[in-house]
Amino acid sequence: MDNAALKERILGLVPDAEYLENKQFLTFVIPPAKMHDLAIKLKFETDLAFDYLFCLSGVDMVKYLEVVYHLESTTLTHQLVLKVRTDDRENGSVDTVCDIWRTAELHEREAYDLLGIRFNNHPDLRRFFLEEGWIGHPLRKDYVDEVNIVEL
Repeated sequence: MDNAALKERILGLVPDAEYLENKQFLTFVIPPAKMHDLAIKLKFETDLAFDYLFCLSGVDMVKYLEVVYHLESTTLTHQLVLKVRTDDRENGSVDTVCDIWRTAELHEREAYDLLGIRFNNHPDLRRFFLEEGWIGHPLRKDYVDEVNIVEL
């Protein structure tokens, strides 16, 4: 499937998805409530077969938090990027996809630890890098740590 056909296929599955121009990847912003159902279709429908989640990142966009998913079909050799924006920056949450792609489990823990994005139904959502008593999320743009951060 070429990128034009893949674009139409994704927009057919989620008509309210927003397509973003990107030179490297087909990129879509997906409503949070539709991400999990879309992920199931992306992995298990044979014409899509996105069997590999090769990156999941959390991003602080100041007004909202965003989760970025990089997907690949290793059999059909196409790639896709999905972005989900949280509705609430302070208590942002999205549904987990670790039940679909096992690689998401640790990526989601990292995004939770460093940005505070909660992943609903995650089987083991706890800090990954920082100790349990750590206050705050160091990758947020408004994070302040007067002891460990040097401002230029």
